[in-house]
Amino acid sequence: MKNSKSNIKLMRKKNMIRPIVAALAIAFFISAVPADSVMTKNGATTVVNTTTLTTKVRGYKSATPVKIYIEKNRIVKVEALRNQETPKYFAKAKAVLNSFTGKTVTKAEKMSVDAVSGATLSSNALVKNVRTGLKYYKEHK
Repeated sequence: MKNSKSNIKLMRKKNMIRPIVAALAIAFFISAVPADSVMTKNGATTVVNTTTLTTKVRGYKSATPVKIYIEKNRIVKVEALRNQETPKYFAKAKAVLNSFTGKTVTKAEKMSVDAVSGATLSSNALVKNVRTGLKYYKEHK
């Protein structure tokens, strides 16, 4: 009799733990993923982060994500994010990002930007990241 009571108590505990674990897992996943991890608003500035948007756009060694800061449909600045590119060459490649500053989103999306000699793959990847981010902005603003 004692064994069957122990088994019943154990079964009850197991049945109580499962829903709690499931609820905790759901809560964790919901809180871990923001509503839109690509585009956020900070006052009058919209920030487009291409980290998850362009995971397959690669420079010489790695993905080259950027953050694009947009106010009143004009690019305020473009910032390169953490990557695994060779720092010496990536520093040269980042020069292409200045080409977008001050342009309207539509003009920047269509403009022709030359790659930086000696850092061609990285600079082309940065330009593609910016264009993809601007396209996303236009579709979701």
